[in-house]
This record gives sequence, structure tokens and C-alpha cells, in this order.
Amino acid sequence: MTDTTAIPAALDHVIYAGPDLAEAIDAVENLTGVRAAPGGKHPTGTANALIAFTVGGRRLPHYLEVIGPDPEGDTPASEIATFGISGRSEPAVATFAIHPADFEGTAERAAAAGVSLGEIRPLSRRTPAGELLEWRLTRGEDRDPDPAVPFLIDWGTTAQPGLADIPTLELLAFRIEHPDPAALAAKYGVLGLQVEVVPAEQVAIVATLAGPDGPVELR
Repeated sequence: MTDTTAIPAALDHVIYAGPDLAEAIDAVENLTGVRAAPGGKHPTGTANALIAFTVGGRRLPHYLEVIGPDPEGDTPASEIATFGISGRSEPAVATFAIHPADFEGTAERAAAAGVSLGEIRPLSRRTPAGELLEWRLTRGEDRDPDPAVPFLIDWGTTAQPGLADIPTLELLAFRIEHPDPAALAAKYGVLGLQVEVVPAEQVAIVATLAGPDGPVELR
């Protein structure tokens, strides 16, 4: 059963990144039984594939982004800093994004409180059908290096990809494992974010998903 209280309403998408896009897509399919649909290419040298999340049987604006180097591009994984791809030997959940109702206000409050989210920058990609999707997000070298600190995203007039006609998985729960839960919870408080945080030796972002063969954990 889905624990809707364990899924933050502001969750936008979970990022599963790897040094090879095809291998990352296969890994998700092998774990969940669902294959991500091609999403498009980014000017950062990456490409992605998507699976929408349902919550309690309802389509909500949440999704899984599987991302890696553009297989048709010229940029090798070793040169792609996005989501730590250059340092990855295998795919894993890299971080997550939230879409606060007050995008700019949340970014300003975070900066004032010392929570480094990076600058607000525009980004875009084209779908396989050629449609241009545009959005704004917080990113940059000065961003908090903790992957459990999400980035902010604002889709503007672009339709949120999680509501598109793509494959789906039921999102049962979402939690963070962290060596300093109190410090992370304080940052989440600044962002107005409610997420389950449990003590652990290493940081892990864990999405519990209902696949065809039952619940699985993507981390």
C-alpha cells in the first residue's frame, strides 16, 4: 500500500544517473519490470528516458528520469559532470528535484539561510518528436555537494513530463538515508520539504516502487 504521507507533495522527479544510458535503462527495467520511454537530449551532452510515477493509483506530477551520456553525441561520460556521471562506474539514484509553489521565493529563502542551491538557470531539451521543453532550475558549482539536498525546478508553461503518455510505476514510499539526519532535516525545513530521513553510514536516496513482481527499492 502506498504511504502517501511518505511522499513529499513537492517532489518533481528522481534522477537515476549512469555512465551509459542504455545500461541505466536496462538496470531500471531489470529491477522494476518497466522500461523507460525515450525522453530527449540536453545541451549538456546527456540524454534521458522517463517513467511516470503514480501515487495511490493517481497520476501526479512525479517521475523517474534515467539519464546518461547521449549515445549519439560526441561527449564521453568522463567529461560529463552532470549528476556526477563522470565519476560513476554504474548507475544509481543521484539526487532529486522538487517544484515548490514559490520557486523564486524558495530559492531566495534558501540562499538567505545558507542552503546553497546554486544559481537559477534555464535549460531545455527536445523530445523524440521534436517538441521543445523549457524549464528553470537551480544548479552550478557552488551548489551544496550533498546529493540528498534537492534542486529546485520550475516548468513554467511547459507541461510537466510526469503527466505525459509514458510508462508508469507506483511510487510507494520515498526516504533518505543519511549520516547526519538532523542537519539534513534543518535544510529541508528551510525548503518547506517533508521527507523521511533515517540514520545511515552513507547517503542514499531510496524510492520504493511497485513493479510487476512486487515492491522493489531503487537507490
